Amino acid sequence: MNTVFIDAGRLTSELALERLRPVADGIGGYRETWEEIATLWARIEPVSDTVRYFGAQPLEEITHRITMRFRDDIASGMRLRKGGRCFTILTVHDPDESGRYCLARVREEGR
Repeated sequence: MNTVFIDAGRLTSELALERLRPVADGIGGYRETWEEIATLWARIEPVSDTVRYFGAQPLEEITHRITMRFRDDIASGMRLRKGGRCFTILTVHDPDESGRYCLARVREEGR
């Protein structure tokens, strides 16, 4: 497979990698809390924006591609956070299977 060139100097956004940590609520359910497991540098690139309608309520969906150094502990369902912006990880892959970088397709929440 051909090596993909990624300029490490363009990884200029500091992000927190978080995983979901369910905490028992004492009545048989749980509440969702997010636990930060790492801080990393990445590049955020907008990919698409769409509007879907739930009844008369417009629901905006914005997707991004986030490039970061390779980590084997990143999985879909986790999230990346930059300040008040949260990005739910949909897919993660190594673009050239070299173990140098990984690309994540994410959906921005709460915008």
